[in-house]
Amino acid sequence: MMRPDTEVEKVYLYPKSADFRKSIDGLTTLVKLDIKVAVFDPELFVFLNKTHNRVISRVE
Repeated sequence: MMRPDTEVEKVYLYPKSADFRKSIDGLTTLVKLDIKVAVFDPELFVFLNKTHNRVISRVE
């Protein structure tokens, strides 16, 4: 189980399927365009693949 840093105040679940082949820059662009939050705040972003059986997360 992943344990986020204690500085993380919010967790965002990306509402659409994400292509895991994207680099961190590609996932950051998704966050900027769709979630519209500052990507450098201490927040956790969670992405699911197309079949929703894999998870990737990124703390900024």
